Amino acid sequence: MTKRVTVSLPDDVAAYLDGEENASAAVTDALRARMDRAAATAAMLRAVGIDVTEVGRERVRGTLPRPTAEQRAENARRRDMLRAGTWPADGSVTAA
Repeated sequence: MTKRVTVSLPDDVAAYLDGEENASAAVTDALRARMDRAAATAAMLRAVGIDVTEVGRERVRGTLPRPTAEQRAENARRRDMLRAGTWPADGSVTAA
């Protein structure tokens, strides 16, 4: 079963989807990957004794500021290093 949803996207994301043969599949893949990451994070937290609940989420939601453009760029740089296999063996990564 599917449901039609209308969303607003940044220009670069919309341009990327315009180039996709099946935009719905691309969006579905991205959202499922995000859902999988959230489930994996929850499982890792449970493994060390932290049980994240909806009540807990509601309590902390909005207490942290949104990441700045600089923080998002640094996160992307580190993610790219991980994907490229260039993360230092000693884990000593400093901000760019």
